[in-house]
Amino acid sequence: MFVNTGFLGLFAMPFAASSDAPSPPERQTRRTIRFLNWAHALDHFVMLIFPTVVIGAAGLEGVYGRSYAELIALGTASFVAFGVFSLPAGWLADRWSRRSMMVLFYLGCGLSLLGAGLAADLYLLAIALFALGMFAAIYHPVGMAMLIEASNARGRVLAFNGVCGNLGAALAAGITALLASYFGWRMAFLVPGAICIATGIVYLAMSSDDRHHAARRVSAPAVRLPPRAMIWMFVCFFIVAVTAGLAFNVISVALPKIVDERLGQDVPLLLVGGLATAVFVCGAIAQLAVGRLTDRYSPHVLFAIIVVLEFAGILWATYATGVTLLFALALAMGAIYGQVTVNDMVIARYTADAWRGRVYAVRYFLIFITSGAGVAIIAFLHGRGGFDLVLAAMAGVAFLLMLGVFGIVAIINRHEGAAVAAQPAE
Repeated sequence: MFVNTGFLGLFAMPFAASSDAPSPPERQTRRTIRFLNWAHALDHFVMLIFPTVVIGAAGLEGVYGRSYAELIALGTASFVAFGVFSLPAGWLADRWSRRSMMVLFYLGCGLSLLGAGLAADLYLLAIALFALGMFAAIYHPVGMAMLIEASNARGRVLAFNGVCGNLGAALAAGITALLASYFGWRMAFLVPGAICIATGIVYLAMSSDDRHHAARRVSAPAVRLPPRAMIWMFVCFFIVAVTAGLAFNVISVALPKIVDERLGQDVPLLLVGGLATAVFVCGAIAQLAVGRLTDRYSPHVLFAIIVVLEFAGILWATYATGVTLLFALALAMGAIYGQVTVNDMVIARYTADAWRGRVYAVRYFLIFITSGAGVAIIAFLHGRGGFDLVLAAMAGVAFLLMLGVFGIVAIINRHEGAAVAAQPAE
């Protein structure tokens, strides 16, 4: 059994040392995965700093006297870059070096955050946020490919790595609100920026060069489908990626303001951030549970159940207020994050390692390109109908997501059978 203590042990738990001393390659693999878990937490954390920084008297609303709809639109370019730059990141990682791309992720995010924290006006802040989105885009296509390549237990690894990302998202609202409230909004960018740069330096020193490894990656997927089935699978995954990306980004970005506006009372920014963090923690817990469930049940069946719960949670949140709203949002966020792990497991079964960075790049391009659209949607719909209109639109998007997942389930059942589909993705 594995034994760990402390916060860092949480990120290392799936690959902690056993009673037998690991070989040097095993130690390197475990160290790499620990850095990737930490990187996933940082990735979601840094992208969700700005949506909290804009809120209230302690944030940009109070400093610049602008409306929420006007300020949140400044983050559009950042979230667009988060999607667009995943494509070159995945290509470069497969053809050049995944390890070097991760070094670029850490250092680039850190410098961009420092630029945001030192920005003299809103225009320079928008430029720094764009750079942040560009470097943050590296993690998902590169990190996911590295995790699958490094581990023989993909389901467990992907689930735990997803929890680390959720913890980053969960802590973003609370920690950002704390830093902004007590030290000013600039420190909400400067502190994480320093942490990213320090981590990048340590990772560069402790990881090995992998440029020689690119030509030896496996070029055949674990499970093959007929060409026609692959085409329909691609269509369904396209629908899933776009709709899941919209729901993920709109709910994640808007969540602090939803709590602030619809809780039913005038609450300070610090409490808003704390409640938003609690909702994100529910997502992290749900994803860890999903990781365990994949060991017992067919991933495609779990996929279908989870997206139904996502639709139900968003629809419930559309009509809920007060404390009930928190339960509705917790259900929605739990399902939104839970489906990510199952989705990644299904994709891993049909993609060869040599192409995995590029395939994940396309997937996350589709998901995160909706980030910019999501921010624009929030600004447009909130200005015309408040969060009643925003959440109603997302319930419709979640319904389309269900249809896409049901299509994937039908293809898997037809061409592999329940027994094959139930096996872990290895």
